[in-house]
Amino acid sequence: MNIYESLRRQLLEMIEVNQWQDELIDIVYARPLSAKEAIGRPDRDDYPILVGKEVILETEFKGAKGQAFTDQPGSFSGTLQDVVNLPLDSNYRRAVFIATLNAVLRYMGKIGHTIHCKDDAPEKCGQSIVNYVKEHYGQPKIAFIGYQPALISALAKEFDLRATDLNPDNVGKKTLGVLIEPVSKTEEILEWADVIIATGSTVVNGSIVKYLDTKPVLFYGITVAGAAYLNGWQTFCPYSK
Repeated sequence: MNIYESLRRQLLEMIEVNQWQDELIDIVYARPLSAKEAIGRPDRDDYPILVGKEVILETEFKGAKGQAFTDQPGSFSGTLQDVVNLPLDSNYRRAVFIATLNAVLRYMGKIGHTIHCKDDAPEKCGQSIVNYVKEHYGQPKIAFIGYQPALISALAKEFDLRATDLNPDNVGKKTLGVLIEPVSKTEEILEWADVIIATGSTVVNGSIVKYLDTKPVLFYGITVAGAAYLNGWQTFCPYSK
């Protein structure tokens, strides 16, 4: 069973046990957030969400909110059963599903950290992740998956780090001397590294399977909160709500 069918099965079990699937009051509403809503006013302007390459799709279930990053924004309204029945064949549909999973698990009290941090918190996160990596992994070589400039900058000061990103606009950029490499280099970078630090949005774009069951992996960000809880994956997102 692939990870998406496993997650679908687990969400279906939750709604069937609680008899949520047919109750009209249990409406899922999803919409993309504006950059200001999602991240506030951070100190730097090179986050993907600020340059229009990604949006946060937010889902609300019984007052509990879940979010997911996606490069395919859209709106959605329907029941939980409608979400469970979605074909998970695009980044948009996977984002609706993953954000909904986050919202449901938050409503059930199983997880927090489903709402993106704002303003200066991403910069604070950079120093926090340095301390976390030292405590849990020592002095590893790091494969960094995704473009999060505050984290890359902080980690590159302390560790050997190579980074790759799906967005071709980021490839060739340097962040504190770290070259953002193309996805064609991913296998080489993973072989080189001791630890993988990957964006949680890999669970939306479908690339997450590349980073599981190989080397120690730490996922950052709000997108992966629910899936990580259900699968026992390590996550880091201390300033989200």
